[in-house]
Amino acid sequence: MPAKPPPARNPLQGGSAAVVLRGVGKRYRREAGGYRLRTLKSALLEGSLTSGLAAADAVEALEDVSFEVAAGEAVGVIGGNGSGKSTLIKLVAGLLRPTAGELAVNGRVAALIELGAGFHPEISGRENIFINGALLGLSRRRIEERYDDIVEFAGLSDFIEEPIKNYSSGMYVRLGFSVAIHTDPEILLVDEVLAVGDEEFVHRCITRIEEHLAGGGTLLFVSHSMGLVEELCDRAVWLDRGRSRAIGSPRRVIDAYLEDVAKREGEAHDRSRTRGVQGEEPPPEEEEEAAATAPAAEEAVLRWGSGQARIVGARLLAGTSSEERYHVHCGEPVAFELQVEPREDLDDFVFGVGVKTPRGVDCWGTNTDLAGYEPRLLRGPVRVRLVCPELRLAPGEYTVDLAVHARDGRAYDYRRRALRFTVAESSALRSIGLYLPDHEWQVEAVRGGAADGAAARQAAIDWLLPADANNGGGPANAGHKAGAPSDPRRME
Repeated sequence: MPAKPPPARNPLQGGSAAVVLRGVGKRYRREAGGYRLRTLKSALLEGSLTSGLAAADAVEALEDVSFEVAAGEAVGVIGGNGSGKSTLIKLVAGLLRPTAGELAVNGRVAALIELGAGFHPEISGRENIFINGALLGLSRRRIEERYDDIVEFAGLSDFIEEPIKNYSSGMYVRLGFSVAIHTDPEILLVDEVLAVGDEEFVHRCITRIEEHLAGGGTLLFVSHSMGLVEELCDRAVWLDRGRSRAIGSPRRVIDAYLEDVAKREGEAHDRSRTRGVQGEEPPPEEEEEAAATAPAAEEAVLRWGSGQARIVGARLLAGTSSEERYHVHCGEPVAFELQVEPREDLDDFVFGVGVKTPRGVDCWGTNTDLAGYEPRLLRGPVRVRLVCPELRLAPGEYTVDLAVHARDGRAYDYRRRALRFTVAESSALRSIGLYLPDHEWQVEAVRGGAADGAAARQAAIDWLLPADANNGGGPANAGHKAGAPSDPRRME
């Protein structure tokens, strides 16, 4: 899927910037029935098919986007579907021209943009390698020198003589990435195509991208995988409905994006609950908005059970004020709330909550039976809360399973992925993994070591405690040495 280098442009004043965007916009003319069509005469007179269009006749795919990508920098682009990410990448690749603003690209570009882009389906993989290499400026001799490496990296030696119309989506990606990365681009553009590759090949691609960056290459990376963006990129850009909402460190921008997604999901959850009570159907525009802003993970809520009791409501309450919201910080107090209505009197009942990653990895779960509560009688509607004084989950996205069931496990009502929430990093709680337990570091001097003898009464270790480091250190904090005679914290 490599794209040809963009046409030569006058570089803007951007120092060592590889990509410079200033007030860039891209407008498309609506083509649906009922919208006014431009004539060839009007386009020739005005120099554009989109200038002069009324707002109702045009779509602003991008509007007033400005940022720079320094040479050797990796920048991730995130946002919901339809936010303008792919349009931005195509502009940088030279496949589209902006309708407003200025754009400069300084360097040789290779782009992985659309599945199958740049390939002819009727000819073989081998022939497509030579055609794409030529389009990217490589001589036939250079392509022949790299041909074996391209095929080996793609892992398609058994299929390289087959017409690529017979290739799977993953095979397209393999060949496209292999050709692109072996052209030694200065600027690599990647637009979500790695999502269709298998796990082993994706790892190989990531390793090659890291090698590209280590060699001074530049990366513009579009992805719905927040983990990959944080792992690979130095900065991130959040696009929302064609405009840049945030630019900065990946963790900060991702947190802002996920908080916005959680806010919209919470609002949709409120509307859904209200409509459920009133028996209304969601309006089409809300369904379209949900499709555009929801993350790519599967959203279906699975449900099963005998129906002897039903979960009729669920909320996530966060903070000291127990407000309903679905974006929390690590270590913040939360409560998982479920409202249950029995259809008959029950003397055997258990309430349960399970927290998982979007891929189904169990993070934490419990129920009233495990906690030692003995059921006696459930005869009317109840509101049950599982309160966590500190939710110590690592930053990321999570789903919540809710259940009411018998003690032997028979489900009355089991709702899988009933809630979804995101956790942002806390400045006071940082770690690696899914769970951050309460912990502390302890140290003591070891007798009989190499430092024993003449230096026995000298400090074995010298460091600042976190509270002291936050206060800026200084003379009052200089004596925190485990094993030092003058240190009251010493351990001997």
